[in-house]
Amino acid sequence: MDADKQVCGRYPDSQYVELAVEIFGMLADATRVRIILALHNEELAVNNLADILDKTPASVSQHLAKLRLARIVSTRQVGTRVFYSLADEHANQLVSAAIFQAEHSLGGSPRHHHPIDRQVTT
Repeated sequence: MDADKQVCGRYPDSQYVELAVEIFGMLADATRVRIILALHNEELAVNNLADILDKTPASVSQHLAKLRLARIVSTRQVGTRVFYSLADEHANQLVSAAIFQAEHSLGGSPRHHHPIDRQVTT
């Protein structure tokens, strides 16, 4: 039977297309994109994220709850504090690709196409 075969999700008729659209919908919010960018390399508590994003902790908590339900972020509790991190690297890759595409929309040569400046400061 075909049920045992792994189906590639990157075909137009894939069963994952609708789920991908839901993920894009979840990321179609500037605060959620900023949360993902802030969590790129570290885990943070709600208050830390609120400070970084200049938002109220209540607002950030609501966005984190939605991201958690979508399994985009995960949590770790230490005492009464809850720390958030990205569940995997894919959300960060999606957001990075979207930022790169946004840079292209401005015209010219986007920064991500330039070699890294390797000047040494003394």
